[in-house]
Amino acid sequence: MTTTIPDIIDHLAGIASGSAGAVLRARRPVTREGAQASWVALFAPADAGDFPLSDRFALAAFVSILHGQAAISAFYADHLNEQANGTALRVAVEQAAAAGLTNGPYGHYPAGPLLRENRDGLIFQVADAERAVLGEKLSTLLEHAHLLVLHPRDAKPEALSKLLAAGWNTTSIVTASQLVAFLAFQIRVIAGLKVLNAA
Repeated sequence: MTTTIPDIIDHLAGIASGSAGAVLRARRPVTREGAQASWVALFAPADAGDFPLSDRFALAAFVSILHGQAAISAFYADHLNEQANGTALRVAVEQAAAAGLTNGPYGHYPAGPLLRENRDGLIFQVADAERAVLGEKLSTLLEHAHLLVLHPRDAKPEALSKLLAAGWNTTSIVTASQLVAFLAFQIRVIAGLKVLNAA
């Protein structure tokens, strides 16, 4: 259960009490508390509303793979396994993520001096086999997450329209965006702490 993890970053970074990493984290109690509160709000909410935990863990596993974080993805995928139909969802998410792996970021800037930095890349779509397991709604969310992670320059209002058309409401879209952003933060903090903790 997610609620039994007292500090998600310590847990995923392997920070033990009294270690160098623990000492460093103790210097920033407000940041530490904020990160844990974000984790609880996103993955152990009192009411998940129209964004079920299975979809949240599926999204987290998918995004973690895109960031090249197999261990963190496995953590979220293990929690996905605990949900209804979780094992089938996990397999489909991992297959979809493998197909979406690429070197980003890429995308296109509006007219101006940054045009020379435009870079084409994969426009990701969930394959039919995985879409049949994930459903249209979750598949569309994973496609949107790929856009946010690997080509944020191309995130336009039409991308949000696709989510709305697939059945996501505005509250869930905001939550999904927060989840993707939280994972990016979490992954970077964990990577830094592992280095500092080993020093």
